[in-house]
Amino acid sequence: MKAIRSLAVAAALAVPGLASGAGFADPLDVPAQPSTLASRTLLQGVARAGSRLVAVGSRGHVLVSTDAGASWRQATVPVSSDLTAVFFVDERRGWAVGHDGVILASADGGLNWTVQLEGRKANELLLAAMQRKAAARPDSAEAKALLAEAERFKEQGADKPFLDVWFADERNGYAVGAFNLVFRTRDGGANWDPVFDRTDNPKLLNLYAIGRAGSGLYIAGEGGLVLKLDAQTQRFRALDLPYKGSFFGLAGDDEAVLVYGLRGNAYRTGDGGKTWSKVETSLAASIVAGAALGKGGFVLVDAGGRIAVSGDAGRTFKVVPLPNPVPVAGITDAGDGRLALVGPRGATVAALPR
Repeated sequence: MKAIRSLAVAAALAVPGLASGAGFADPLDVPAQPSTLASRTLLQGVARAGSRLVAVGSRGHVLVSTDAGASWRQATVPVSSDLTAVFFVDERRGWAVGHDGVILASADGGLNWTVQLEGRKANELLLAAMQRKAAARPDSAEAKALLAEAERFKEQGADKPFLDVWFADERNGYAVGAFNLVFRTRDGGANWDPVFDRTDNPKLLNLYAIGRAGSGLYIAGEGGLVLKLDAQTQRFRALDLPYKGSFFGLAGDDEAVLVYGLRGNAYRTGDGGKTWSKVETSLAASIVAGAALGKGGFVLVDAGGRIAVSGDAGRTFKVVPLPNPVPVAGITDAGDGRLALVGPRGATVAALPR
């Protein structure tokens, strides 16, 4: 959902080179360290868990607020990999994803986390799945190409980040990430299965965001890629959009879907992705975060912290000032007319301008 994730992909792929240095400790094997500065360092994702706010970011930091953002408590996390996104289905059950192929789960509102998947295991699962596919379809050029990519992933190690996560309920969810990474669970994350071969993404473009709008499940990605899940075939089908720049996120309600990204570009569909129209946001910088606010309300935020709001289901937007704008990587509706914002300077909660 964030432009910062584009940089995160490149940074993540450079990490394995550190392994040759003296004293290297794999972030997958080192718990996140307590820090009094955790709430003021880079945070990339934030979500509501009932009345709580949960934010995730660098070095495995997870922060929980029970007082609307006035104070934050650092959670117990078994890895120190950078985390990029977080999602809760209710006040207790949530998931977070990040670098090194990490998927974490919490059953207590974000205070404690366990590892459900990490990049080493993800590579093994992906390779095994593509080997089965190639064996079942020995004459398929697509199957051979996907197997070759899975073998390359395994050789490169646990360096591919997940960039977003979404759950329909406490059992069914998806995680998406760099180079077409898509994993699915149907048992709350006890098992994760790759669906690497079920996307219309032959160039293996990065997948930045996943979310539901109306009855559809959408993925937004690099190079103008927007995918929608075909419920019958369980394949993510590419939609035709007029813009070919990267989309960093999406937001939707029962009426509309918005995808947004580079250079302030945003596009809207009200017919399930059949047609798209450009939305004038008046945001010049890349739009890095957005949210549906209910009753036709939407908010979009650019990398500099400028906010645009809509009250007509995303058809038109108006830029509204914040008293102290800060760089933003992620937002969520904090309720009661407030927004929770996270970014390079940590977490803050601000009243949504009217």
